[in-house]
Amino acid sequence: MIVWLNGTHGAGKTTTAALVQQLLPDSRVFDAEKVGETLMDITPGLPDTDNFQHWAPWRPLVVETARRVLDYTGGTLVMPMTVLVEEYWREIADGLAAHAIPVRHFVLHADRETLRGRIAGDTVLGPNSPFRLQYLEPYAEAARTWLHAEAEVVDTTHLTPAEAALRIAEAVKAQGCGTAESTHPSPGCTSSAAGRSR
Repeated sequence: MIVWLNGTHGAGKTTTAALVQQLLPDSRVFDAEKVGETLMDITPGLPDTDNFQHWAPWRPLVVETARRVLDYTGGTLVMPMTVLVEEYWREIADGLAAHAIPVRHFVLHADRETLRGRIAGDTVLGPNSPFRLQYLEPYAEAARTWLHAEAEVVDTTHLTPAEAALRIAEAVKAQGCGTAESTHPSPGCTSSAAGRSR
């Protein structure tokens, strides 16, 4: 299974993913950004872009890497990764479904004021990262048009990362996603693979 944590940049996905991993037995964190970083290291470089997700190889490589890791280890992958372009999410979700990999898709949401405050206090990219700020409006648009309908929304406006992680882990443990224990998959489940161990 994959537990995908979506949401805009600066929403707390990486921090929350590490905490979710500690709460889910036999789970590992796979940051698909590392796939993008590998593509960025190719020389001479790939065509100019402001986001590696626009490179066509990124999406199938994410699917293939996740599939291969799950085939090797079993268990659950916790994947913190912003995907705000619906076409890209569909490509990834369809690719995982083709390999019968169940996905629980969560969105870490917060109101704009809270997100701006978190970005202002960011210690990773520094205060008020232009990169993170530029995705506030695309996130809001995605949330309005498709993302919140596609996933299970966890409003983190008044939650700590530990509280958000506990909420996500409890939801996964309680219902799974098309597993043998879950006859009725939750919203946010994009595939069904009854009885499979991954």
